[in-house]
Amino acid sequence: MKVNRRAAIGLGTMATAGTVLGAGTPGLAQAGRPAAAPQLAAAERPAPGAELTATERPAASPRLAVPRVTAIYEAETAAAGGNWQSYVSLTDPAGPPAVAVADEPDQRIEAYSVNKIAVATAVLDKVDRGLLTLAQRVEVTASIVVPGGDGIFSLDGAYPSSVTLGHVLANLLTVSDDTAVRLCGLVCPAAELNAILRAKGFVHTQVEPVANPNRFYLGTSTPRETHDLLRALVGGTLLGATSTAFLLGLLRSPVAFTDGIRRTMSSAERARVATKAGWFVDARHEAGVIFDTAGAPLMTYALFADGQPGADDFGATHPAVAARARMGRRFLDALGQLSGGGRAHLPAPRRPSNGG
Repeated sequence: MKVNRRAAIGLGTMATAGTVLGAGTPGLAQAGRPAAAPQLAAAERPAPGAELTATERPAASPRLAVPRVTAIYEAETAAAGGNWQSYVSLTDPAGPPAVAVADEPDQRIEAYSVNKIAVATAVLDKVDRGLLTLAQRVEVTASIVVPGGDGIFSLDGAYPSSVTLGHVLANLLTVSDDTAVRLCGLVCPAAELNAILRAKGFVHTQVEPVANPNRFYLGTSTPRETHDLLRALVGGTLLGATSTAFLLGLLRSPVAFTDGIRRTMSSAERARVATKAGWFVDARHEAGVIFDTAGAPLMTYALFADGQPGADDFGATHPAVAARARMGRRFLDALGQLSGGGRAHLPAPRRPSNGG
């Protein structure tokens, strides 16, 4: 099985990671967890040989957390096998972001549904410029619905119909609806979408046009560009304030992807994570932002994986998805109560309902 090389690991942490990547003792890592951390099922614990006792205690600063995040990533990706291309940074209020993982970060790869963030960015850019509104309606015809595709539109069987553009984007980014991609193409054709992204500096994050100008494959990105797009989003330089809040609200909502980074977290912890996954053939990707308890960005990650066994498993038991679930829990534990930096983005309050 091919396992790609581990590229430079930010800020001279290679030697530091080497000091904490020992064989470990299973009981010690668990004993070092904060008391509030949930008990993990066997499949969610660090893989055998990946117990990193030094990474389980919260760090005192973002810079000190870097080698811990690096070591967690290195151990879990090695245990999962396959190929990984990733870029992970920690926000440092005292300086520029501290890079924890730079694993082939500039390799251009098929991003699959992670690029739905980029699609939504282009549509919301047009909303910001007054060319579209979230309240305007788009037509859903039987011919535009992706048969058997992920999401809601292929399930209800009630076409023709019309929905608002806001409804389209909500389905695009929470349940990763495939038909929603085509509906976005009705209001933002492929050529225009790519031009918007290039103008924002994302020359490798591009959809792939087809003969129909209003349709496209989701295209490519690099770990670094996906990371930088998310950093620009939380920094308020990608979109206007209203569109930024709307997009982040979708990515961190309770119905957004929960099988990966957010799997072994409480509801309050999940609300601190904005994330988007992408899966197709043997690829299992995920990218997002972890916020501190005050809503400031703390960690930005772009984790692209392929080549693991189980290409027909699109559930939580896939090796790469299970590895990300372990990473997410261990990242939170290592970061503890650290503060991020920049603009705060507090989640909208959630009120569970029992009908009525």
